[in-house]
Amino acid sequence: MSGPSSEQPGAARVDRWLFAVRLYGSRALAAQAVAGGRVHVNGERVKPARALRAGDQVTLTRGALEFECRVLLVPQRRGPASAAALCYEESAASQARRAEFAARMRLAAALTPRPPGRPDKHQRQRLRRLKGRI
Repeated sequence: MSGPSSEQPGAARVDRWLFAVRLYGSRALAAQAVAGGRVHVNGERVKPARALRAGDQVTLTRGALEFECRVLLVPQRRGPASAAALCYEESAASQARRAEFAARMRLAAALTPRPPGRPDKHQRQRLRRLKGRI
């Protein structure tokens, strides 16, 4: 009986790789993203057990942001973030999109109206009445 394709040297399952390089917080979240069609390898939709090798192009969508990277290394285990960052190379277009998205989010946060301080006792009571909690 032959082993799964992820047992080949220099290969790993897509969901394990995404977890090991810290693009997802748990392997279950990574597998869910792959199964949901938010992760593509070399331009095609894949299943979580798909073998991933160095040189493959990985595209994943997280929220409103699309992240593109090229696999450089396949780590044996999940390690520190500094080691995980050496396992992939983000494309220049993806970096530009992330920077532009971050700038838009900072601008949106700056333009959001905020009260000058915390509400006092009487203002809190008015808010509770307004919300129907009293």
